[in-house]
Amino acid sequence: MVRHRHFMQVDVFSSQLCQGNGLAVVLDAVGLSDVQMQRFAAWTNLAETAFIFPPEDPGADYKLRIFTPGREMVFAGHPTLGSCMAWLAAGGRPRQEGRVVQECGIGLVEIDVSGGYPFFAAPDTKIAPLDRAATSRLISDLKLAPERVVTAVSLDNGPDWKILELVDAEAVMAVDSSLVNWPDWVAVGLIGRHPEGNGFDYEVRNIAPSSGMSEDPITGSLVAALAQWLRAEGRLTRDLRFRQGTVIDRAGEVFVIPSRTSNAPWIGGHVTFIIDGTVTI
Repeated sequence: MVRHRHFMQVDVFSSQLCQGNGLAVVLDAVGLSDVQMQRFAAWTNLAETAFIFPPEDPGADYKLRIFTPGREMVFAGHPTLGSCMAWLAAGGRPRQEGRVVQECGIGLVEIDVSGGYPFFAAPDTKIAPLDRAATSRLISDLKLAPERVVTAVSLDNGPDWKILELVDAEAVMAVDSSLVNWPDWVAVGLIGRHPEGNGFDYEVRNIAPSSGMSEDPITGSLVAALAQWLRAEGRLTRDLRFRQGTVIDRAGEVFVIPSRTSNAPWIGGHVTFIIDGTVTI
């Protein structure tokens, strides 16, 4: 049934207006079919469009479904934070003060809203070395010098990431994302360290994401997977600040805290409201 629905558009993971990752949120999605949600997500043409439903799990405050212009995702980072803040702004009341529990394709995700901006607990992540053939393909397709690649690893936290750690942030920013396209190519995350005193710890890029664009502006789920990997390697010993979107003129910043109320790293950032109104779907 076509009707007016509460709609918000928010900008996530940047302190600068319209310099983060845009998210469309439909706050009262009950009654929408999969086809309607997919068509609306294709129409917004944003990296992700999120749809909020009443929870099915008794431990959750709401249920979230997330669509790129081409497919549904089981989990994504900026839709998690953006939808949570939109739900609260629309009058949502969590069961526990300062803590929101989101139900989505990977299960329950805890979101801490007790501070200046929200943080979500990084989901469990499967970590494995990236096999030699896949690593060689990535290096070849991206025209990288093999000596510039420090580590290659596979990370799975819902999305399945193929990660290349490069020698530094400059090497990450030098990669030409036009060399590859989804869906003919697996999505890859790039990470490289910034020099001391830069203000950021790591530069991150998400090349050929499933949204169909050549590069995602800022990717909370990627940073969450990287945080779990750094933690497993003993490299997450303090708060970290990640930068993303630099090459495509975005000012993305994602904050990682080793732990708050659980053993998982926490992934946070700014959320700015851009549009609050209704849409007809």
